[in-house]
Amino acid sequence: MKIGVCGIACEKCPRMTAGQCPNGRSGCTPRQNELCKIASCAFSKDVRLCFECTDFPCEITKSGPISYDYCEYISGKGS
Repeated sequence: MKIGVCGIACEKCPRMTAGQCPNGRSGCTPRQNELCKIASCAFSKDVRLCFECTDFPCEITKSGPISYDYCEYISGKGS
């Protein structure tokens, strides 16, 4: 099972299953990618997963594919 930068299994990602993953079948990895702000951000901050970042959740997280409210909940920063 591949885990994307956003932290979910690539096989369950809505973008992957719709054939719209900017990284194709390889899934999301931290790297410069003009089509994926999440992967580019993780690369620039030298983290493997968004959850490892001290700024998580952030404005870039809002671009999905995980619900921003859920990201706030699991980070302990939600209401």
